[in-house]
Amino acid sequence: MKNTATESQSFWPRVIILVDMNAFFCSVEQQDHPEWQGRPIGVTNGEQGTCIITSSYEARAMGIRTGMRVREARMLCPDFIQVPARPERYAEVSANIMDALGMVTPDIEVFSVDEAFLDVTRCQRLLGAPKKIAERVKQTVFDASGGLLCSVGVSGDKTTAKYAAKLHKPDGLALIHPEEAGQVLAPVPVTELCGIARGVGRFLAERGVHTCGQMKRLPVGELGRRFGNPGRRIWLMAQGLDPESVTLSVPPPKSIGHGKVMPPKTVDPETIRTYLLHMAEKVAARLRRHQFCAGHFFIGLRSYEGWLAGKYHAHPPTNHGADIMRLCALFIQEHWRGQAVYQVQITALDPHAESCHSPLFSVDQSRQNSLNAARDEINHCYGEFALAPARLLRRSQMPNVIAPAWKPFGHRETILNR
Repeated sequence: MKNTATESQSFWPRVIILVDMNAFFCSVEQQDHPEWQGRPIGVTNGEQGTCIITSSYEARAMGIRTGMRVREARMLCPDFIQVPARPERYAEVSANIMDALGMVTPDIEVFSVDEAFLDVTRCQRLLGAPKKIAERVKQTVFDASGGLLCSVGVSGDKTTAKYAAKLHKPDGLALIHPEEAGQVLAPVPVTELCGIARGVGRFLAERGVHTCGQMKRLPVGELGRRFGNPGRRIWLMAQGLDPESVTLSVPPPKSIGHGKVMPPKTVDPETIRTYLLHMAEKVAARLRRHQFCAGHFFIGLRSYEGWLAGKYHAHPPTNHGADIMRLCALFIQEHWRGQAVYQVQITALDPHAESCHSPLFSVDQSRQNSLNAARDEINHCYGEFALAPARLLRRSQMPNVIAPAWKPFGHRETILNR
């Protein structure tokens, strides 16, 4: 990695910055609760959650990790503090950060709730050399969040920038010059690169490719034949030549779904119907919010032997919770035989912006659309399910979960109402 004074002042042909918030959820909690600063905390899904979603750096120093049970964490650290997740707050802070980063450059890709790629290539003449821009980005995050720290990686492509961001956590800043990216990545295991999952890693290992530097031994065509264009991209990623550009827009959704973990070994039919109704109404409200409807739905319950699931057709396409719930009733009749279950999932498989109206029932449909619009407006003002079917008074009180694909705009804005 070049770090001379001369190098730090020169412009690069392409500059990609990856912003990675440090233990984001825990950092937000410690900022909002000063008494927790410097103490080992972990965020769980509500007060009843038993699994740690993320932990503070103080907790990590004690061996506490994501996915660990709270009981095990307390054995390692008796002073461990369990903190119920507040996804709306995390989404709010994230949205503020992303809005501020958009003032540095319009070429921004919100990668997740706590990560963003910035292409600042065109900003160099205005804002200075890559290191200076990176320092500005860190200050922007600090100011927009009220004092949160982030780690920043800078290079000439997305994959290398993301790798660089991990080098000096927390509160780090690492630059890898594009000309040296291949050399820096050479000893790095290929599975440490973003996007190379176990299956791809196994495929590469079987062909003697364990580190990025060994990738050149493998003909790019072999990866292309097995994985198509993603395989060709992986071949370039390992050499610091990731060609993928920063994605500025959110593509139309291929599906819209919601799921929930249920109490262990649930067999009560009323409880199951309540969870199904909860997910049906969430999917319906999200479809309506973005002027979508859908004609095909996946409905499933997860038992201890696997999924009980089916795909159901709604005609005409719908975004009304009661219509989806009628499909759920059919699903229960066809698939559930009293088995103990612990998870529910409903997914609209073909969301589209076409009309959901049926010409045969236009008057009734218009009335239902008006009722839905009024309810959605009330819930937008007073909170999700402020107005809802009475059965949902018994719904799960576990908080919503921020999906990995969450974004502060468009159909992936699943938490924040702005």
